[in-house]
Amino acid sequence: MLIERPTPIERIRRAFSVHPVAALTGPRQCGKTTLAREIAARAPRSTYFDLEEAASHRRLSAPEHALGRLEGLVVIDEVQRLPTLFETVRVLVDRPGNAARFLLLGSASPTLIRGVSESLAGRVGLVDLGGFDLGEVGPDRWRRLWLRGGFPRSYLSSPDGSVIWRRNFARTFLERDLPQLGITIPAERLRRFWTMIAHYHGQTWNAAEFARSLGTSEGTARNYLDILAGAFMVRLLPPWFANVRKRQVKSPKTYIRDTGVLHTLLDLQDQADVTGHPKLGASFEGFAIEQLLSAFDTRNAYFWGTHGGAELDLLVRHRGARYGFEFKFADAPGPTRSMRIALNDLQLDHLCIVYPGTEAYSLDDRLSVLPVSQVQQKALELMRARGGGSAAAT
Repeated sequence: MLIERPTPIERIRRAFSVHPVAALTGPRQCGKTTLAREIAARAPRSTYFDLEEAASHRRLSAPEHALGRLEGLVVIDEVQRLPTLFETVRVLVDRPGNAARFLLLGSASPTLIRGVSESLAGRVGLVDLGGFDLGEVGPDRWRRLWLRGGFPRSYLSSPDGSVIWRRNFARTFLERDLPQLGITIPAERLRRFWTMIAHYHGQTWNAAEFARSLGTSEGTARNYLDILAGAFMVRLLPPWFANVRKRQVKSPKTYIRDTGVLHTLLDLQDQADVTGHPKLGASFEGFAIEQLLSAFDTRNAYFWGTHGGAELDLLVRHRGARYGFEFKFADAPGPTRSMRIALNDLQLDHLCIVYPGTEAYSLDDRLSVLPVSQVQQKALELMRARGGGSAAAT
């Protein structure tokens, strides 16, 4: 079963309209290679290097010679395995008359980020790729996407096959993928930390509590968090600070980005397990947040909370507008005092209450209820209302 992914292809096209290099980053197994091969197949001229293959390594043993003669699209997969390539690509794209464009693929790692920022600054457009989203699989399949997550092999497999794949993914990510990225922390210790994040999914980060549980320092706990966030396994949602006379929450919220992985870490295998688990609401919240941020394609996303109890699950800023989102796993959610406070204190243009139902309805001019199946469509409508679609990769 082939699922089209037009949105990331368009974001890569936009990146190339500005830069000679595009970097496609995301977690392992999210479909970067499949997408890149599809783009290469459409290009008039293309050359593909996969640095997990010995043959590609040999071809690039003298990289300036091998790449300097090429024209058209040049794809280099797992580029972080050969860090010297970043400098070579910079030299090539700066040459007058350069006839090649470079698409660099890699899992997030200190080497990749450092190579892009130091060698290719001003020459590269960054495009993040996650798993499948509602715009790709269809809004009527949101429960399956929520349960299994967006990793292609997990989503497309049988129910039992999906569970097995995710278990093996978690193990190989810790035991093979992270060591290949230069992470030397014992796999079992990092798995314990990852599982703790799953149990705190949707809550504010508390370094002291994690440090006590791990028997380590707060700095070490934060280092573990940064590793998982840098590998696209954890999302850190920063707090928004409003100019109000209230004590506001200053720590980020933590989420497991893929709900299929979340359910695996919590040992939840089917919909009944998820529905009966205390993290049901938090899982639904994290899923909806990922769908919205995939559509908005923005880094201007926050949560807001005060020590008095007022809060907003998600605040998105787009072209001067402020849109709020609350997530409620309920049949017919209505407004709360906290929502009214957020509307006024944050001066929101609109607030949507996202729920698992099927009908959208308005509560007043600035407050409405929205099915989770329609969140990406709503995000696109809000962006068009302010002029234009999602931001181009930069």
